[in-house]
Amino acid sequence: MVTNSQSENEGSRFVEFRRKVRAAEVLSAAMEQLLKSIQFTGRVSVVVQNGRVLKSGYEEGYFRQRSEAAV
Repeated sequence: MVTNSQSENEGSRFVEFRRKVRAAEVLSAAMEQLLKSIQFTGRVSVVVQNGRVLKSGYEEGYFRQRSEAAV
């Protein structure tokens, strides 16, 4: 069963993920860890020109794990 604090923690991690995408901070080990922690299954896109990140974004693919009681 997912507790309220677990749900809030997961939500805050997803907000941090969105902030990193908007700030073009997607090419880091911290981002990889964040993606794993929120179980992100979508696509993250990065456009780089002359060594600078010009644009970044993501396609939704974020799915919460089903609880055993919901099955």
